[in-house]
Amino acid sequence: MRKANKWIGLTMAVVLAGGMLSGCGSSGKTEEKTAEGQESSQAAEESDDDKVITFWHIGTDEPDISLYEDATEAFNENTKSGYRIENVAMEADAYKEKLLIAMSSGECPDIYTNWSGGPMNEYVEAGFAQPLDELYEKAPWKDKILDATIAQGKYKDKLYGVGMINVSVSGIYYNKDIFAQYNLEVPKTVSELEKVCDTLVENGKIPFALANAPKWTGSMYFMNLATRKGGLEPFSAAVDGSGSFEDESFIYAGEKIQEWVQNGYFPEGVNSLSEGDGQSKQLFYSEEAAMKMIGSWESGTYKADSEEFYNKLGWFPFPAVDDSDADASIQIGTMGDQFLSFNCEGEKLEAAFELLNYYFEDDYTQKMVDAGKIAPVKGVDALIEGELEKEIVTKIEAASATQLWYDQYLPPAVSTVHLDTCQELFGLTMTPEEAAKQLQAAMEEYNSEKSE
Repeated sequence: MRKANKWIGLTMAVVLAGGMLSGCGSSGKTEEKTAEGQESSQAAEESDDDKVITFWHIGTDEPDISLYEDATEAFNENTKSGYRIENVAMEADAYKEKLLIAMSSGECPDIYTNWSGGPMNEYVEAGFAQPLDELYEKAPWKDKILDATIAQGKYKDKLYGVGMINVSVSGIYYNKDIFAQYNLEVPKTVSELEKVCDTLVENGKIPFALANAPKWTGSMYFMNLATRKGGLEPFSAAVDGSGSFEDESFIYAGEKIQEWVQNGYFPEGVNSLSEGDGQSKQLFYSEEAAMKMIGSWESGTYKADSEEFYNKLGWFPFPAVDDSDADASIQIGTMGDQFLSFNCEGEKLEAAFELLNYYFEDDYTQKMVDAGKIAPVKGVDALIEGELEKEIVTKIEAASATQLWYDQYLPPAVSTVHLDTCQELFGLTMTPEEAAKQLQAAMEEYNSEKSE
């Protein structure tokens, strides 16, 4: 019954998504056989299909396109398994919904990327991810991968996902030229950050380039403010039921977001702007906005888009809350950015798992570093030369802990409420207290159903 309840959470997305199924990679096989020749052709086609490993991911922009394709091409050229991998790339904001639709129809791909956490756990419970421990123990890269990356890919002490592209944490990219123009210094506290923002507003600049139509972008502000106010404990306690999302840390985060909206720290119509369409990047690139808080995966995008602009950028972690003793070294993010999970068994699973070998080869690690990525391997800091990436790695190495993104840690039903209420906060259509009450109610309902 518990497993069935969890699958209801997944299939709800299908009801809401309606007719999107046609775009989700059906096998295209037909059951009808009208002639002997057609039957023979059909059998050959199905035999060929049996040797195809379908791989869904979100590599739609450089450098990610090349990183995904290079690894699969290397597999297809070198594998002795007889299998070949076919890539299917999708834009990130729509990806999770399409994946759920595919799962509900029985067309889940053989390999798919995810962000671990709550969604991955539900994929496991629904039977769409296989345990990887035995294959991992025999992997040639076992001693290369970061221990923290393996830890984030586990559920109930079994490995179901392997992070292979980029250690990503949230932080604030800033335009060094704009900061120099207005004599601004990198802030160490929230009050100092607010002074920076006020100066920018006074001079006609947008402090933060933010496109919050997808909601997860605004969630980064909420997560960072809450964590800097109270540390890790309020969130973990709220999730396990020993605490509450009505804790002062979450109220504080909501209050600050609304204060910053009212002070003009974000673009007009922030909740209608699309991150996937590049609207926040355009504000940043045009220098209408001086800063952007986003995951550190975006270093590679900046470098690929414009070396000139990339060289203007600095980076700093979200600053400390002035009156809090919470550990400000804590980072929010993931120790692999994208995790591979596998929906196949037997020799097909062994062949599919072989793809990971190419992600952990030394030359591939260097390729990731050259693209502005922080590969999730031991000793990667020695390979990094870029000033921007060195600063990020320094802060990651100094972190006492890493908090997985709330929207990935939380089970999907609760994550949806978190994202929705965050967007309401930015829209000034819900008070921090109302948002906290809704999120707490969703968490309590989930915990109650889980315990039945």
